[in-house]
Amino acid sequence: MSTTNAADIKEVVREKYGEAALRVKSGGSSCCGATASTGCDPITVNLYDATQAGQVPEEALLASLGCGNPTALAKLNPGEIVLDLGSGGGIDVLLSARRVGPSGFAYGVDMTDDMLALARANAAKAGAQNVEFRKGEIEALPLPAGTVDVVISNCVINLSTDKPAVLAEARLLYAA
Repeated sequence: MSTTNAADIKEVVREKYGEAALRVKSGGSSCCGATASTGCDPITVNLYDATQAGQVPEEALLASLGCGNPTALAKLNPGEIVLDLGSGGGIDVLLSARRVGPSGFAYGVDMTDDMLALARANAAKAGAQNVEFRKGEIEALPLPAGTVDVVISNCVINLSTDKPAVLAEARLLYAA
């Protein structure tokens, strides 16, 4: 039986994702030797089509460690406020911000300083004015209740040791 606790798991996640951000910042990919076109995994390499990939800095694409593409599935409308749980290098925040337009807004929350720095740099490169990246944990989100219209996440909730808290926080922020 494992003696690993929630704090240990969170620290391992923070460390691994921080290392991935640093690899991208130094000109690599978030995973072993891949490029934006080759990807890490043949199953997840084409999650973002060429149009989407062309709308974000290459570093945002290279930093993506997700297993899906929530922006391909989410119905996002102009003027909406979107929150991405575990936003990493910012790809889904940047794509969401484009979809909600200048009257909308996209927030990203991540607990990893290096990923936040990368995401902010990607937002600046993209010229995105309607985005903000905040430091926080998805079990205790740093936004006021009732402020978002859409919550997305790309393979991050599974990393939490307290999924009921994550879902409760997301529900609390949802402005239904």
